[in-house]
Amino acid sequence: MIDTKIACYHCGDPCTDQHLKTDDKYFCCQGCKLVYEILNENALCAYYDLNTHPGRSQRHPGRVGRFAFLDDAAIAGTLVSYSDSTQMHLTLQVPHMHCSSCLWLLENLNRLQPGILSSRVNFSAKEVFIVMDPLQTSVREVVETMTGIGYEPYLSPGGKKDDGTKSRVRMVQIGIAGFCFANIMMLSLPEYFSVAGYLQDRVGAAFRYIGLLLALPVFFYCAREFFSNAWKGLRSGTLNIDLSIALAIAVTFFRSLYNLFLLDGNTYFDSMSGIVFFMLIGRWAQDRTQRFLVFDRDYRSFFPIAVNVKRDQGTEPVLIGALKEKDQIEIYDREIIPADAVLVKGRALIDYSFVTGESLPKLVEPGGMIYAGGRQVGEKLELMVLKRSDQGYLTNLWNRETLKKDVKGSFLYKASNLFTACVLLLTLSAALFWYVRGETGTMWNALTTTLIVACPCALLLAATFTNGNVMRILKRSGLFLKNADVIAAMAAIDHIVLDKTGTITLNKHFKVTYNGLAMNPQQASQVASLLRHSTHPLSRAVLKELKTAPDVPVDSFRNVPGMGIEGWVQEQHVKAGSRIFVQGANRPVTGEDSSCVYISIDGIVPGFFELRNTYREGFAAFAERIQQKASLSILSGDNNAEQARLIKLTGTDAAIHFNQSPEDKYHYIKKLQEQDHQNVLMAGDGLNDAGALRQAQVGIAVMEEGGHFTPASDAIISAGALTRLDQLLWFAGKADTVIKISFVYSVVYNIIGLSFALQGLLTPVVAAILMPVSSIGIILITFLLTEWYGRKLKTNAS
Repeated sequence: MIDTKIACYHCGDPCTDQHLKTDDKYFCCQGCKLVYEILNENALCAYYDLNTHPGRSQRHPGRVGRFAFLDDAAIAGTLVSYSDSTQMHLTLQVPHMHCSSCLWLLENLNRLQPGILSSRVNFSAKEVFIVMDPLQTSVREVVETMTGIGYEPYLSPGGKKDDGTKSRVRMVQIGIAGFCFANIMMLSLPEYFSVAGYLQDRVGAAFRYIGLLLALPVFFYCAREFFSNAWKGLRSGTLNIDLSIALAIAVTFFRSLYNLFLLDGNTYFDSMSGIVFFMLIGRWAQDRTQRFLVFDRDYRSFFPIAVNVKRDQGTEPVLIGALKEKDQIEIYDREIIPADAVLVKGRALIDYSFVTGESLPKLVEPGGMIYAGGRQVGEKLELMVLKRSDQGYLTNLWNRETLKKDVKGSFLYKASNLFTACVLLLTLSAALFWYVRGETGTMWNALTTTLIVACPCALLLAATFTNGNVMRILKRSGLFLKNADVIAAMAAIDHIVLDKTGTITLNKHFKVTYNGLAMNPQQASQVASLLRHSTHPLSRAVLKELKTAPDVPVDSFRNVPGMGIEGWVQEQHVKAGSRIFVQGANRPVTGEDSSCVYISIDGIVPGFFELRNTYREGFAAFAERIQQKASLSILSGDNNAEQARLIKLTGTDAAIHFNQSPEDKYHYIKKLQEQDHQNVLMAGDGLNDAGALRQAQVGIAVMEEGGHFTPASDAIISAGALTRLDQLLWFAGKADTVIKISFVYSVVYNIIGLSFALQGLLTPVVAAILMPVSSIGIILITFLLTEWYGRKLKTNAS
């Protein structure tokens, strides 16, 4: 037997067998030794360099073959979100990941398993998104590989769901801690106000023991998460904020026990219960913020995407959230598939670039599987829904990318960790100082009260409460943020880039004028039926202007991107689009032609529809205001037909660029960032803006009434609120000001409190009163200031 103080190189557990040794490294069990050998063989031992003992104990690896059920294709399919002949996508819950070493190893799974093409970790959600080659490996082998290195995924047919258990436990803990805190405070009144000692002698002793009984559930049940988190931080070599909280709770509790049974009987159970109660309130507020974010990230909250469902009496538009299994739906050209489905009728050419990154569309024959998130290119399809929309691939798209942008949101967390280290150092120094001087009573006071008074929770409360309240006010104003870090990024914006069509213009509000020979009702119905299969804004505007039912069948229609649409309607060849597309003129399309939709029926052109953009109300005033604070650029995929109007609306200082492809928009943002604009905001309305939205420091997707889906964005703004974006940015800047004010308040409080606590001049009771006063002060400051700024935001809007 060797010294039990020797820790396992992999997991950190005590080693009791000197034979389990490799490369001068000891291991607690054969499982940990095997994991090390696997990583060493694959040159992955950098895993151990990032953290000390980062692994999980492998003493109980589980029975062999327990994942054999994954050989059943139907069962394995419940874990698969996308699959074709070359790749398969899995999203697996990994509850055991806890540090940077875990993240690094899980993102290098391809070096352990040849069939794994890539793996990406969403650390906050404890998820791993894996792309694998089904010809080289299987779902079972992937799961067994992860389990073999200590990261067994949580397997469930419907995925791991949040059933609200954690929230209910937190509320129960708050209730118990609040009840005990209030009653112990009342029972402590004899200690606070007794003068003659009557209450102390006759009643106080009984009250102290009742206080002990009330303190036990607070210490052992309500406060357990602080001790658990502090221990996890110590194991990973970090000083997290829960360490000082746990120490304050433990020192206060055990000193109270010492006094109660061995010394003068004075207890501080009220102080301990107050610490736990107010800290749990802070965590509850943080949880509320996180639940709010998850709700807002649910695409159904932003995109009431409707789809036509076939009924006995015809078709009926239904929101995708209301789709049911076996519903028959219609999908038109360029529309996104809203749910996993089987192709029933039509020729499907599905663009999965938005899902897999593949640029070439895939041909799917009738009876084939089509996954949510793909986009049809071509004729109308009829599909049968296999899974509800909340069970398909589309629900993962918004959360799929964990955007890694340079934000300042972690400043207070770093400051809190540094502050924790300083507080511990000051506490030990003060205790040692008074101990050397022989003043034991003062030493205990300094030790306890310093930990209580200087609790750095106020720093995190400042960020948590401010950001949570700011996000609530922004939501009320029509701006939905993906996470709280976006607030700091918004405050630093110095250049704003706006897409034109659908962003600063109204897709559904063109001024449409028809020029040419009048069309009879049959011709109007034919044109309307053809335009029904187009998603181009100009076609939609003309369809609305025709005011006739598009109820004539269309055969073999063809969409030509950027040009127009053609098809056979009642055995007549109908075309609609640009002049060069319809007439075949041997000259380029002019700016005037680009805002026109020409019509031809069997080669005869009866006339054309002229359309003029309608800009959002207040856009000119908005452009003037925004340029007082930041530079402005406007990008458009259209040609320069609107150039003169845009210059008149925005002035000569704005940079306006036309004929911009999605790649051009992306490179424009990147070029700005490489020059003198380090903080760029991009606002766009479609998937063609996705690259630019992802590249910008802040990407905002514009939501219209019937919207479409844009996954790569930091925020979503209601179209009506776009012309108030300058005011929303101003409000985000004020949020940063509120946090700084709260930070200064907290620092001043801590300096004053520490100056008394280190001298041993405070008792734990007084320190416990000061501690919640500080937290309440932070809450009041952040709430009142954000509400005040929010009222100014509302006043400006009116």
